[in-house]
Amino acid sequence: MKRRKRQKGGIFRFRKLQTVIVVFLLLVGVLCFVQWNVPYEEQERELEPVEQDSLDLVTLDQDPECLIIWEDDDMGRQGLELMEDILSQMKIPYETVQGEESNRHDLEDYETVVLSVTHWNILDETLLKLRDWLEGGGSLMALYPPDINGSFQVFAKDFGIERLGNGYVVMSGLRMTRPFMIGGDKEYVITDPFESSLSVSLDDNAEVYMESTDENPVPLLWKTKQGEGEAVFCNIGIVEKAYRGFYSTAYSLLEETCAWPVINGSTFYIDDFPSPVPGGESKYIKRDYGMTVSEFYTQVWWNDVYNLAEEYGIRYTGLVIEQYSDDVEQPYERNNDIQRYRYFGNMLLDQGGEIGFHGYNHMPLCLLGFDYGDGYESYRLWHSHEDMLASIQELKTFCEELFPKEKFQVYVPPSNILSEEGRTMLKEDVEGIKAIASVYIGDTEENAYEQEFEVAEDGMIETPRIISGYIMADYTQLIAFSELNFHYVNTHFQHPDDTLDEDRGAALGWEEMYQRISDYTEWLYTSAPDIRNLTGSELAAAVQIYDNLEVERDYTDGRLKLHLANFRDEAWLMVRINEGTPGEVTGGSLTEVAEGLYLLEAQDDEIEIVIGQ
Repeated sequence: MKRRKRQKGGIFRFRKLQTVIVVFLLLVGVLCFVQWNVPYEEQERELEPVEQDSLDLVTLDQDPECLIIWEDDDMGRQGLELMEDILSQMKIPYETVQGEESNRHDLEDYETVVLSVTHWNILDETLLKLRDWLEGGGSLMALYPPDINGSFQVFAKDFGIERLGNGYVVMSGLRMTRPFMIGGDKEYVITDPFESSLSVSLDDNAEVYMESTDENPVPLLWKTKQGEGEAVFCNIGIVEKAYRGFYSTAYSLLEETCAWPVINGSTFYIDDFPSPVPGGESKYIKRDYGMTVSEFYTQVWWNDVYNLAEEYGIRYTGLVIEQYSDDVEQPYERNNDIQRYRYFGNMLLDQGGEIGFHGYNHMPLCLLGFDYGDGYESYRLWHSHEDMLASIQELKTFCEELFPKEKFQVYVPPSNILSEEGRTMLKEDVEGIKAIASVYIGDTEENAYEQEFEVAEDGMIETPRIISGYIMADYTQLIAFSELNFHYVNTHFQHPDDTLDEDRGAALGWEEMYQRISDYTEWLYTSAPDIRNLTGSELAAAVQIYDNLEVERDYTDGRLKLHLANFRDEAWLMVRINEGTPGEVTGGSLTEVAEGLYLLEAQDDEIEIVIGQ
C-alpha cells in the first residue's frame, strides 16, 4: 500500500495551533493567579479607639434643665424610660417626679417640662401651675396623647387643640409637612398600627411638623406659642426605642436653641465574610443565573456589593468565620482552604475596609447551662471557658497569617447572641478587641445581645447594628430614619447567604434585593451627604468620643455658647435653631442639614455661635 506523503503545511498549522493553545492557557493561568492573589495596601485609619482608663474624664456639675413628670402606669413608665434614655444621650441634665408628687417641685427651676402622663387629673394643682409657667416663658412637651378626661380637655387649648374627636384613631403612616428632619422627604409606613393617636382639629396658631398619611390626615407633631412659652404635642402614641429620633427632634423644638452630641458615622458590616463558601446550588440562584453558589458569590454578589461601596465610599467591615463545624472542644482544626479568604479579604481591605471577628465557627460564646431558646436547635454550647477561649485564639492566629498588616478590634456575636461569660472573656482574655457590634433593637430575636451606643463600665465600646439585610422593610426604613436624626448614625449588616434564605428575601431574586439596598444607600447619602464613612473600629472611636463628651449650654443675648468637657481633637453636635439664623461661629463650623438644623464640627472645647433674628 502506498503511503500518503505528509504535507509540510499541515505540520506548520498544527504547530501554530499548539502555540495559540499554550498562550491561552498561560493567560488563563495569569488571570487565575491575579484573581486569587489580590494584594492590599495597609490603610491608615481616620480614628482609633483608645483605652478608656487612659483618659482623664470629668463630669460636669449642672443644674437640671428638664423635669420629666410621669405616671406609674404602662405608658407612663415606657415614656419615662424613653425620655431618660433620650435626654441622657443628648447630655441634657434632668430630674424626674411622679405625677402625684409634682406639686412639690418649683417649675421655675426648669427650662422644660415633659409630661409622660396618661391621666392628667392626677396632676391636680400642677396643671394650673404649668399653665402659668408656660405663659411666663416655659417650654412644655406632651410625650403622648393622654386619656380624654376633663383635666386634659380644659388644658387642650394650651396645646393649640381647637376640637377633640371622640377617641383615638389608627395612623397607617407618617410624613413631614416641612423639611425639619434629615431624610424627611418621603413617607414612612407604620407597621402593626393601632388606635394610638387623638383625632384633633388645631387652631390657626399651631405649627404642624408631621401628619399621618391617611386620606384625612391627623396632625402628629405640632408646636404652639402660649404667652411667652412654647408647647409641643406628640400625637404619635407609639413610645418605643425605634421612635427615639422623633421624640428627640420634638424635644429640640421646645426652646430657641438646642444642641446635643452625635456620632456622625455610617458603617456597613458583612457577617460571615470572608468564610467558607457554601457548595452546591441554590434554587433561586439557579433560577436567575444558572450558576452554583460559589460562582454566584464571586461573579455576581461580590462584584455588585463591591461596586456599591465604590459608588458611595463605603468601607466594609468583614467578619470572619474560619469553619462551619460544630466543634466546641479543643483541638480545633485549621482551615487550609484559604484562596477565597485572601481574594475577598484583600479586596475588602484594599478598598479601605476592615476585618473583624465573628467566630472560629458559628457557635455563640455561651457555656454549658445557657438556654438558647427556640429556633437554635443546631447550636451547641462550649464545654469550658478554656475551649471557648481557644476557639477565638485559633481564629486570631488564622487571621493574622492571612492578613498580617491588619488589627482585629471588632467582634460580632453569631446570631447576635453573647453570654455574660463570653463577653467577659472577650474583654479580659482576648487582646485587641475594643468593640462589640451586636444589635440596637433586640425585640425580634430571643436572647439577642441588645446594645446602646456607649462605652460600657468595663471600657468595652458598644457599637450596635441598627438595621440589616436586603429587603429593607418599612420598619427597617423607619428605624434608620429615626436614628439618623437622633445619633446621626447608620449601621447596617448583611450576610452573603441572605441571597439563599427565603425569609431574608431570596425568592425576590438578587436583582431585586440589590435594587433595594441600592435605593437605601442612595436615600442615605442624599439625605446625609456629610455623614462619615467609617469602619467598625473607627465607628467605635467615634462612639467613644461621643459618649465621653459632656455639654454645657448657655444662650444669652443672641449668642449660643457651648463648653465641651472631655473634648479631644474633634467632636460633632447637632444644633437646632428655632428662632433666627446662625452667623459667626468660633471654635467650629456649621453645615445646615435640615430646616433649622445644623451639623456642628467642633474644633475646640469652647464654641460660640452668633444668632441673628
